[in-house]
Amino acid sequence: MPTQGVQPLPRAFLGEHGKGIAARAAQLLFQLVGTGALLFLCAGSVAWPRGWLYLAISLASMVALTIWVLPRNPEVIAARGRLHRETAGYDKVLLPFYTLFTAALFVVGALDNGRFGWAPLSWPWSIAGAGLLLVAMIPVAGAMAVNRNLETTMRIQRDRGHTVATEGPYRVVRHPMYAGSLLHFPAIALVLGSTWALVPAAGCMVWVVIRTALEDRALHRDLPGYAAWAQRTRYRLVPGVW
Repeated sequence: MPTQGVQPLPRAFLGEHGKGIAARAAQLLFQLVGTGALLFLCAGSVAWPRGWLYLAISLASMVALTIWVLPRNPEVIAARGRLHRETAGYDKVLLPFYTLFTAALFVVGALDNGRFGWAPLSWPWSIAGAGLLLVAMIPVAGAMAVNRNLETTMRIQRDRGHTVATEGPYRVVRHPMYAGSLLHFPAIALVLGSTWALVPAAGCMVWVVIRTALEDRALHRDLPGYAAWAQRTRYRLVPGVW
């Protein structure tokens, strides 16, 4: 069931999920370091301010998100560090495309603004992108705070007592984390100051829409109570649109 309000973290509970939380933190830091290496390698120099701006925002967002979620729903942080054999078949097919589009976003952004200057954007665009990145974190943080079943891959979590999350941003749309992702990817292109990076960002956004549709269909079919709740929360990603 969704967590109601901020709850204290007894030592026993931290002990239960401590290893998972530490593993997830290590994963995220490894991803951040890998992203930085990719950015500066493609930019041809570590003296590229846009790359450092993106990394600084990402690190600050990770810290802020952890501080927000940890006292409210620590279990979800640990859960997001694990993969499961029961992951839906369509998700196994889609995930490589996510990796491809995301990598292309960083590579193209660094080549464009950092190395070749094909179609660079001015600094005001990067500042606007930074603000958009922070806005995109709002539905993500809200979703993680109330949905204990918010794993990184799609499956019906019978082993974890899967229930329908109905609180927080789930009152507005059925997939608030994906809604945040729709803002997140173009925001990255803007922060990196690259017009051409908007192309793979668009690919990421199409991926989000497809995954949302497939996940929503699976939840309607397999998760008890989801179809009835979907009648009340009508929109998947964008209120009043879809």
